[in-house]
Amino acid sequence: GGAGYIGSHTCKALARQGHTPVTLDNLVYGHEWAVKWGPFYQVDIQDKEEVLKVLLKEKIEAVIHFAAFAYVGESHQNPLKYYQNNVLGSMSLLEAMKNANVLKFVFSSTCASYGIPERTPIEETFPQEPINPYGRSKLIVEKILQDYAQPFSFCSIALRYFNASGADADLEIGEDHDPETHLIPLTLDAALGRRKEITVFGTDYPTEDGTCVRDYIHVSDLAQAHVLALENLQEPGFEAFNLGTGKGASVKQVISEVAAVTGREVPVVFGERRPGDPPALVASGEKAMKKLKWSPQHSDLRNIISTAYHWQEKHFGKR
Repeated sequence: GGAGYIGSHTCKALARQGHTPVTLDNLVYGHEWAVKWGPFYQVDIQDKEEVLKVLLKEKIEAVIHFAAFAYVGESHQNPLKYYQNNVLGSMSLLEAMKNANVLKFVFSSTCASYGIPERTPIEETFPQEPINPYGRSKLIVEKILQDYAQPFSFCSIALRYFNASGADADLEIGEDHDPETHLIPLTLDAALGRRKEITVFGTDYPTEDGTCVRDYIHVSDLAQAHVLALENLQEPGFEAFNLGTGKGASVKQVISEVAAVTGREVPVVFGERRPGDPPALVASGEKAMKKLKWSPQHSDLRNIISTAYHWQEKHFGKR
């Protein structure tokens, strides 16, 4: 998944630390233009034999696994697609790793594994009760990793992301999903006239302004956490870390900030709540900060939106 949004930013961070990232991606959602810092192989995660060949040929030391489908709505409509790719694909990858004697693994997990938390900020010890097939598929893989540790001396870390956002400060790579479902790029599209409007789903949540609150984390900070996780893969076992800032921003706050950054009004319509949207998802990132020595450096909301805006201007062109 190194040709995707978070994967490509992580490859850049790895290269800056002196590593050589080798990207395997089937390009269903990834982009070959985003692969800039090491070899690229167009391979599907479920093609175990081809994955094994690359692991052996490139003398791979560790694997970071981003290759998942991640559309919550689609996961409700087509759950088997998500279990096939996210669960069976991960199992195929793990078997190829075992056969190549590659025993270090960083897993791209999600805050969706917690479901609707009783309170925030969310700690790693909170119950994991996902409310959609996407979140369940990630949780199943976490359980597999826990079971994998002892018999194979396997070292793994799961990084549970909150809301990945922003773009590379150098504007070499950024967010380009099709379809796009994330609030910040959609709001920028509305401000810049690339879409008619942005819909706010629900204004009666028990939050300060009635709209959902989320923990936005800059993609470059997420990328750095993967580098630090690799360096912490020392002993067999499984460990999980939340990646978030501990601060939430509401949908209305994001829209207001987009208007401030772009200098343009954002056309907004208000709709009903979407089923399964928790009022607030905010991380406790203390464990990652203490154990991984990770500290978000780029996740101020103004900086997140500014980098995303400048990336969109460059990548999609000015209108």
